Amino acid sequence: MENNAERAKARTRSWVGEHRQVVLYDEESSSLMDVASGKTIRLAWQDVQALEEKTHPETKDTYLIIVLENGNQIALVEPGGIAFAPVTVNTGSLRDLPPVVCLRDFHTLKQRIDHYLYAHRDEAPPKECLDLVMICIATLDGARAVGFDVADLERELEKSLNELERRKS
Repeated sequence: MENNAERAKARTRSWVGEHRQVVLYDEESSSLMDVASGKTIRLAWQDVQALEEKTHPETKDTYLIIVLENGNQIALVEPGGIAFAPVTVNTGSLRDLPPVVCLRDFHTLKQRIDHYLYAHRDEAPPKECLDLVMICIATLDGARAVGFDVADLERELEKSLNELERRKS
């Protein structure tokens, strides 16, 4: 197991060294930082069950999948950063929800939500706005499941949801 953890750590360090624009690794705290969001997760190397290196079929870029003993997985990808599966326990099944998301996706969707709410104050927000909120919730739940602290992002989304509810009534 120690050998497996050391190999996974070395390969992750190498990948991050080649992709510093999307993920950074702090050896001292054993943390990965998603550059786009500035959020970090601690990685307990002894909990790494497997590390798979894959090649994207279209871009030919390599990416890493880190499988943890608890069943969670994260992927280190460019341009997304740290990717993970969304969690739908609080949203139920969602049409248009991709199987893998990242915090960059959350920020992109949140900007769209806020555009609908604040750039078009005199119009009723489209139904799509609520769909985007639900995808954001599933994304944040997935981020929390892999170890990100997303409380601040949840508060921001809550403000948008409150505005959406106020405008719908």
